Amino acid sequence: MTILINILLGLIGLGIVVFFHELGHFLAARLVRINVEAFSIGWGNPILKKKIGSVEYRIGMFPVGGYCKMQGETNYTEAWENMRDGKAAEKGSYLAASPWRRIVVSVGGPLFNLVLAVILLSFIWGAGFEINTVGNKIILASEVANGEVYPADIAGMQTGDLIKRINGQEITYYHEIQEIVALNPNKNLAVTVERDGNERTLNVTPALDKTSGAGRVGIYSWIDTVIDTVAEGSPAQRAGLMAGDRIISANGIPVYNSEDFRAARDTGEGNLTIEYERGGQRSEASFSAEDLDGELGFSWEIIRYRSPDLSFPAAIVKGIKESYRTLAVSVTSLRLLFMGIDLTQAVSGPVRITYMMGDVATQGFEQGLGTGLRSIANFIALISIALCVMNMLPLPMLDGGMIILFLVEMIRRKPIPPKAISVFNACGMAIILCLMVLALFGDIMFFVRS
Repeated sequence: MTILINILLGLIGLGIVVFFHELGHFLAARLVRINVEAFSIGWGNPILKKKIGSVEYRIGMFPVGGYCKMQGETNYTEAWENMRDGKAAEKGSYLAASPWRRIVVSVGGPLFNLVLAVILLSFIWGAGFEINTVGNKIILASEVANGEVYPADIAGMQTGDLIKRINGQEITYYHEIQEIVALNPNKNLAVTVERDGNERTLNVTPALDKTSGAGRVGIYSWIDTVIDTVAEGSPAQRAGLMAGDRIISANGIPVYNSEDFRAARDTGEGNLTIEYERGGQRSEASFSAEDLDGELGFSWEIIRYRSPDLSFPAAIVKGIKESYRTLAVSVTSLRLLFMGIDLTQAVSGPVRITYMMGDVATQGFEQGLGTGLRSIANFIALISIALCVMNMLPLPMLDGGMIILFLVEMIRRKPIPPKAISVFNACGMAIILCLMVLALFGDIMFFVRS
């Protein structure tokens, strides 16, 4: 049932992204006076349709995305052949329009994906949200995965270091470290750490994680072993644990952070005994092998804070800035496709994106209506920006490829030969089909591994 809900929510989210893209093409076509024959919400045979003026508005059988059908657009090669023979294209048709007008139409779709992202991110920042994170203290991954050496080890970082600055940028929370490291694989970073009250700067070069395309240095966040919440009816509650308890040992092994606890809990040959401190008093709690088969039912204390309250104009400005930042990151990340990453894992197809979008929404709604709406709105904004970037790539069949064709036409001051267009589009179709097969294979492997 959960999977079906995930897919349904994902389809709705993906449909919104595609709908806005087509809406951008529709409004741009109307702006430059290119006739639009039909505009549909959803695909397939229309279950409802109504003609208003010259446009037939439809609701398709499959309520995902939509399309904008412009006059003469589908008879592309035929129209060009007619023009070559001296026959003028129909007035108001797609190919009767000057190249710059067709460029406006091509830009309209990706532009509206950006508009959607700005609207959603402005809404998120205007409404405000709670941020869950942890501090800037770290654990070396090499101490958890024995025998492996990471960039953090090579640079001389140590468990317990506080990361204060990276390339001069002040660091307060662990998620700030993650963002910088992920976006800078194979680039030297000047990392200032505080150790024993003294600061020192280390040079760290994140390695490229070929499964995700992100940089990694081999660190985990340090989370103190202080209990934040205990689930009702859980093994932790039955054992007597309460919020605020500090776990100081597990199976007789001292623990200072969550990774220490994770390693120590598996050393008890099927049982777990922990020592904890409450109000200055120490006590013990025991768990059976049956308890250890699932979740113990408690979570660690983390840092929670709310985003600043923003006025409507300030929220719009913030939405624009966040959209631009995400757009810049997306463009920068394209170079990673040529750095030997595993495309089947790092590149998501529509099936995986749909599932992930629904999963994000479902998890968010479990924490409340507001959290669920913010989660799916944020994910839709990210996917919308990604669609904008991908569509503007100068590849045949994509909006970016069409813009290249129209620019060439403007330079030549005459139509491009139909054969050249056919070859161009055929190459584009081949590229897109290869990418679709690759993405589909990656999606299948994602679900198999899951």
